[in-house]
Amino acid sequence: MRITLAVLMGLGSAQAAQAGCRLALVLALDVSASVDAEEYRLQQQGTAAALMSEPVQRALFGFGDTVAIAAFDWSGPLDQTLIADWQIIDSPAALDALAATIAGHPRSPAVSRRTATGSALLYAADLLARQPGCDRKVVDIATDGTFNAGPAPEMVRHLPVFLDTTINALAVAGSRVPDWRDVKEAESALQVYLTYRVIHGPGAFVERAADYRDFERAMGRKLERELQGIMIGAVEGGGESG
Repeated sequence: MRITLAVLMGLGSAQAAQAGCRLALVLALDVSASVDAEEYRLQQQGTAAALMSEPVQRALFGFGDTVAIAAFDWSGPLDQTLIADWQIIDSPAALDALAATIAGHPRSPAVSRRTATGSALLYAADLLARQPGCDRKVVDIATDGTFNAGPAPEMVRHLPVFLDTTINALAVAGSRVPDWRDVKEAESALQVYLTYRVIHGPGAFVERAADYRDFERAMGRKLERELQGIMIGAVEGGGESG
């Protein structure tokens, strides 16, 4: 019996629907006071463009199983806003819809514009508590500064809710240098800080953007690595310390 193209497409759809979810990924985007309106635009549009890039699409759709993604923005201890609830990314159309949602999300009003990194991690944990049964869990936290409000991130990351979760970070370098461990170079200080105080779990790493104009490239690189699983070769930025 001849199998038509329509039948083949139907079989492919059925197989995709039955495939498991290999990764639940939370995107957490910093909108604290250090992020101005133009930097916010570059961050949101850069995230959307990175998701739609060819390398990220290959990493998304080249392994068979699906991926679930949620996104939120964050600043102070009480300032987290859901941008996109869990979406199963099982087709280019689903990815395009998620990217459009992120690119079009208006900057959230906030009680404060502090940088509550630990509170953002707790919000991510709440999202992961209802993720759709994926094999791996990753929090992807982007920031241009160090925490100055709420619980310390190095305390939060050791809570039981993060026992089976990897926390990665994207450091947007700039003039604000953490006064910590005598790191004085603006280009690398935040990356070192996030390595020791924020990232956590198997294969955890810090990706660095030179500034917000470099955000799209850095986010694309980070997404590609996360979607491919525990990385091949050396982990840039090291694993968790302290």
